[in-house]
Amino acid sequence: MPYQKTREAVERLTPEQYRVTQQNGTERPFTGEYDHHFEPGIYVDVVSGEPLFSSSQKFNSGCGWPSFAKPIANVTEHRDTTHGMIRVEVRSQHGDSHLGHVFPDGPRAMGGLRYCINSASLRFVPRAQMQAEGYGDYLDQVEEN
Repeated sequence: MPYQKTREAVERLTPEQYRVTQQNGTERPFTGEYDHHFEPGIYVDVVSGEPLFSSSQKFNSGCGWPSFAKPIANVTEHRDTTHGMIRVEVRSQHGDSHLGHVFPDGPRAMGGLRYCINSASLRFVPRAQMQAEGYGDYLDQVEEN
C-alpha cells in the first residue's frame, strides 16, 4: 500500500489535527482521545495512513499524551530547538506529519524510550479490522485480546 500525503487527506483533517500535524502543534495534555486508550491494534498517521505504533508498545507514562516504547516503522527523527529546548521531534516518514517527540525516560524494560505522541496525529485501527484495512502484515506486532 503506498502511503502519501494528499491534498484531499489534509482537507479532511479537523482544525486540531491540522494544527498538530501540519503546523507542528501540541495538543493540551490529558485531552487527546488516545491518552488512556489500550485496545489491541495499531496507530496510523491520520494523514497518510502509514502504520506508526502498536498497542503492544504503548504504556501509561502519566505525561498526558499517548506514550510508546518504539515505533513499528515509518517514523523519522529530527533535531528540534524550538521553545528554548533541544529535543528530538518525530514525524511520519511518508506523510511528513508532526507526531510529537521522543525522550530517553521510558521504561527500561521496554528499551528506555518514550515516544510522546499527539492523539490528533493518529488514527487507531482495532486488531479485528487490521486485515480488512490492509494492515494484516502487522498483526504479529499486536497482542490478542
